[in-house]
Parts: sequence; structure tokens; C-alpha cells
Amino acid sequence: MARESATILIADDDPQILAMVALRLGKKGYRVLEARDGGEALRLARAEHPDVVVLDVMMPNLNGWEVDRTLRSEAELKSIGIVMLTAIGERINELTSPLYGADDFVDKPFSFEDLENKVQSVLEKRRASR
Repeated sequence: MARESATILIADDDPQILAMVALRLGKKGYRVLEARDGGEALRLARAEHPDVVVLDVMMPNLNGWEVDRTLRSEAELKSIGIVMLTAIGERINELTSPLYGADDFVDKPFSFEDLENKVQSVLEKRRASR
């Protein structure tokens, strides 16, 4: 459960959601990186190799699905866990997230507890498969 050694990248173009999620996960002991669009998320993922990426779908530059697909296609990044956090609709998120290779998803509006549990679960599964 070594949260303090885990790095979480959060990508969301809504500054309030980005700040709230970063603050909450930071208080849980994670090292948190923040991206405001898909291009920035991909650059940070390539530079920092986070353990888990929390991705909004609807972002400028590259959307979350494009970032997801790119992470899964690059050998050095495909082990990164991915949690989609989006308001596109529960059924759409449930159907599309696995197609793009995401490990899990959380629908907006969301509870922090649900997001934290899913991030921790993805982190544990990814670490166990190494």
C-alpha cells in the first residue's frame, strides 16, 4: 500500500476538478502531477512515468481516449494504470473505457471515496502484475 511512493497524474481541463482531485489524492500520500489538457498529460506521462493516470475524456488538444490509446501503444508506458473520470455518461463510459484499454472508470459527478478506491485498486493490480 505504499501510497507515498506512487505517482498519480491527473488530467482534466476543469481547473476546479483538477485542484480538488489533486488536493485529495495528495492528502492520501500520493505524489500528484497535474495536466490541463491531453497533450500536457501525454508529455508528463512520458517524462514522469506515473503509476496511474486519472483522465477526463473531453479535453482540448488530445482527448482522454487519445491519451489512453497512446499510453497503451507505447511499450515504456503501457504498464501505467488508467482511470477514466468523465461526465460523458455512465453507459458510454462503461462501454468505451475498456475498449481503449482503461483499467477502470468513474462517472462525474463522483465521490472522492469512489475515486480513491478505484485509483488504489488499479495501483495494486498493476503492481501485482509486474
